[in-house]
Amino acid sequence: MDQLNGLNVAHYSALIKQVLNRHVDLCSRQTRSGLETLLISDDEKLHYILMNLGWQKGDRVAAMTVYVRIIEGKFWVEEDWTEVGVAVDLMEAGVPKEDIVLAFHEPQMRPHTDFAVA
Repeated sequence: MDQLNGLNVAHYSALIKQVLNRHVDLCSRQTRSGLETLLISDDEKLHYILMNLGWQKGDRVAAMTVYVRIIEGKFWVEEDWTEVGVAVDLMEAGVPKEDIVLAFHEPQMRPHTDFAVA
């Protein structure tokens, strides 16, 4: 991976995997019989998904919890059902707000967040 907008994409790729793996570890410590939390990563296309998979109370579960893409040197948080938010986790890991887009908000709402608009 190369430099993009002055940012090291390889570093951001490793960082999002580190953040999401913490969520996997946290979920694996909870007693959730029949459910597995998985991190799915595509380092070539820069897509990262945290999902739950399995069975719960007789129902099939295949649910995306977090979906983050790296586009033009920024984290695009497409989906986030975590309690605190993966954007907060990224900021705590040193990522500036200007490098995080809350893409689950419609574009005209993004200027009202403290994060990047695009």
